[in-house]
Amino acid sequence: MEKIIKLVLLFLLFINTLNAKSFEETSGDVLALAIPLSAYGATFYLDDKDARMQFYKSYGSTMITTMVLKYTVKEERPDGDGDDSFPSGHTSSAFSGASFIHMRYGFKYAVVPYLAAIYTGYTRVSSDRHYVGDVLAGAFLGGLFSYIFVEPNKKYTLTPIVDDNFKGIKVSYRF
Repeated sequence: MEKIIKLVLLFLLFINTLNAKSFEETSGDVLALAIPLSAYGATFYLDDKDARMQFYKSYGSTMITTMVLKYTVKEERPDGDGDDSFPSGHTSSAFSGASFIHMRYGFKYAVVPYLAAIYTGYTRVSSDRHYVGDVLAGAFLGGLFSYIFVEPNKKYTLTPIVDDNFKGIKVSYRF
């Protein structure tokens, strides 16, 4: 089952990379793939099996919802090349990867992916492939499903304890 999920996700990753025309547009195409692939790769590098399933759910939901909206809303692209402008799949993909890293591993690891995702959205508007609203919707979808499906990786937690007779901190560590 995991192999099928991987193949479907790879298909969804590559479906948005067609018709690149300029360096700017091509760089947006590359980042739309590189950011989620980096997030997915991190789950292997960190041997984080729980996160892998969370990535499948988050990224898969993002891309499926994006594709359903593209083919039901039927918004014409700014350049007139098709009616699948809303929402931006490139931006959905990039923000899904960036927000996965943020939610799972912390904001400090997601700063660069977020900047790259913002640039990806910019390239979609500047190359006349999307309207600003398409890009904002894509960013929202990427963040939404990470928020829903991704749990922070907390190996330890600090919990304050306040009682009439005791004040302290409980430290928990997960092995």
